[in-house]
Amino acid sequence: MKFVVALYPGGAAAAKNPEILGSAEHALGLRPFLEGAGHELVVIPDKEASLDREIVDADVVITTPFWPAYVTKERIARAKKLKLILTAGVGSDHIDLAAAAARGITVAEITGSNVVSVAEHTIMQILTLVRDYLPAYRQVLEGRWDIAEAASRSHDLEGKVVGIVGAGRIGQRVALRLRPFGVKVLYYDFRRLSTVEEEVLGIQYALLDALVPQCDVITIHCPLTPETDGLFDRARLFRMKKGAHLVNTARGKIVVTDALVEALEKDHLAGYAGDVWYPQPAPPDHPWRKMPRHAMTIHVSGTTLEAQKRYSEGIRDCLERFLGGRGIERDYLVVDGGKVVSPSYSYAFGK
Repeated sequence: MKFVVALYPGGAAAAKNPEILGSAEHALGLRPFLEGAGHELVVIPDKEASLDREIVDADVVITTPFWPAYVTKERIARAKKLKLILTAGVGSDHIDLAAAAARGITVAEITGSNVVSVAEHTIMQILTLVRDYLPAYRQVLEGRWDIAEAASRSHDLEGKVVGIVGAGRIGQRVALRLRPFGVKVLYYDFRRLSTVEEEVLGIQYALLDALVPQCDVITIHCPLTPETDGLFDRARLFRMKKGAHLVNTARGKIVVTDALVEALEKDHLAGYAGDVWYPQPAPPDHPWRKMPRHAMTIHVSGTTLEAQKRYSEGIRDCLERFLGGRGIERDYLVVDGGKVVSPSYSYAFGK
C-alpha cells in the first residue's frame, strides 16, 4: 500500500529535536512501522503540487490541518485508490467530508490529542490581551521605559465576564482553568450542558446574542461548519462590548477577516488573539498580520511536544487497526460508511 504523509517541514529545529514528530523529517515516527511492513511511505513537506502528484495512487493520506494543502473534492476525485484520510491532530474541515463520504472513504482525526495544549494556549492569550503584555515587552526590545504608556490598556482579569462559544472538550477545559481567576463565565453551545456539568465547571448558559454584549472577553471553541462559517461577522463583532477582547483558537473562518480589522482599527475591540487563520498558512500580506492590538500565533497551540506525541500515537493506532482489518476507534471517526458520523461536523450549530 502507498501511504502519503503531508507534514510541515521541520528544518534545523527538527534536525536537532527528534520529539518534533509532526514534522516531515520525523513523519510521525511511522517510517520504521510502515516501511518495515513493506509499504511505501511518501512524505510531502511542501504545497499543492506534490500532493496532486502523489495522491493519484495513494491508499492512505495523512495530513495535519491545512498543511500542505486542502484535501478538496477535486483531489479526492483523482485519488481512485484512496480508502482512508487521517488528520494528525484535531479538525478535519480542510477535507471535503461530503466528497469523502460519497466515495466511501473513511476520515478520522485524533480526538482529544490537543485539548490540553489548546486550552492552555487560550488562557495565555486571554491574559496577554487583558494585561496588554506585548507593548510592555516591545519596550524592553526598544530600550524604552514608559510605564504610563505600558499600563494604559492593562486590566485585571478578576471580576470580568468571559464568554465561551463552544463548550466541548476544549471549551470545558478553558472554563476549569478560568475558575481561579475569579471571573464570571457564560457559555453558548448548540446543546446546553447538564446542571451538574454547569455546576462543576462554574459556568452559566446564555444564548449567543445575549452572551456577546455582556462579555469583556469572548473565546471561541466551536468547530467550523456551514453554520459557524462567519459566525462573528461585522454585526456581531460590533455588538460586542466596546473595549472587549476576542480570542479564537478554533478556526479562522469563524471570524470575518475584514470586519475584524475594522473593529480593531475603529477601536471598538481592545484586542484580538488567535492561533488560526484563513487561508492557512497565512500569506505575508494577510491583513491580520498588521492589524492593531493583536497577539496572533501561527496555528501552533495544539502542537506542543506532548500533543505531537499523542496524535502520533493515535495515528499509529488507526493504521494498525486499518491494516489489521479492525474498525478505527469510534471517537476518532469523522466519516464512516458513507456518512459524516462526528457530531462536531454533522450538527447544525445554533439549531
